[in-house]
Amino acid sequence: MGQEYEYDDEYLELFDSWMKDQGFTKRTQRAYLGDVRLFLGSVEKSLASMEALDVMRFLTKMRQGGAGDSARNRYLSSIRTFFSALIELQIVQHNPSLNVKKSKVEKNQLPTFLSEQLLAVFLQSIEGKYQIRNVAMFLLMSYAGLRVSELHRLNIADFNRSTNTLQVFGKGRKWRAIPLPNELVKVLNRALSERIDSKSGAEQPFFVSQFGRRISIRMIQTIAEKYFEELKKQYVELQGKSVSSHKLRHTFATMQVLAGTDIRTLQELLGHASIQTTQIYTHVGDKQKQEAMNRVSAFIPVGMGI
Repeated sequence: MGQEYEYDDEYLELFDSWMKDQGFTKRTQRAYLGDVRLFLGSVEKSLASMEALDVMRFLTKMRQGGAGDSARNRYLSSIRTFFSALIELQIVQHNPSLNVKKSKVEKNQLPTFLSEQLLAVFLQSIEGKYQIRNVAMFLLMSYAGLRVSELHRLNIADFNRSTNTLQVFGKGRKWRAIPLPNELVKVLNRALSERIDSKSGAEQPFFVSQFGRRISIRMIQTIAEKYFEELKKQYVELQGKSVSSHKLRHTFATMQVLAGTDIRTLQELLGHASIQTTQIYTHVGDKQKQEAMNRVSAFIPVGMGI
């Protein structure tokens, strides 16, 4: 049994190297490695002899352990990617997970977002020694649609002051250009003027921690969580809801839809590979329209029904 685990670890290391070369984020690498390690530990077979049934049994076991549809699909995606990597590396010849179907996850689930009023209160509540840096980060999420990982990777060189444009390195190792409104440019310029000198070498990060290092993804999330917790105490509509830094990106997308931005443009601004991912926000717009019509209905004179 010990030999099997050494054998599996060897291929996990190759998988890890392959993901790094493909540009997977560290978070995705950790998640996929953990999923595949669980899978390999549950199957007493060589990689070459594994079948779809082995994958299905593993997924069933995970479901029985409490995994929902989304978690099951993540396990399946990890296993598929693992075998795809090994096929590319010419270690195996077939992918046993390809014929295993994904679980149907409820579609059109509306993302949580902040109203313009709550967003303003959130931004105004930010204070302290690093106020301008933190305000700049969350403005880029809520008014330019950046992901937390994109904030983390942002360099000073990505900010073109002559054109007021931001070059963003996003998912899938793809760049996108985002034109910035003047008010946001002013905040970014001030954030740069108050920025701590970075200890980094050639690449100069835009957002720096108190220790002079590139600010981490977890630190950005922690700062946002701190102010969201305070916001929850003041506003009943947020209590019991999961509100994280990613909701600021949802808020940006929602505001764009309500402002009439077409879906293709929004896809480009958000850096979505598939327009299907972007289309969820059109349903947010539909919900807002329905609520507006419900408010109007209150003014219809009583007794007008037939």
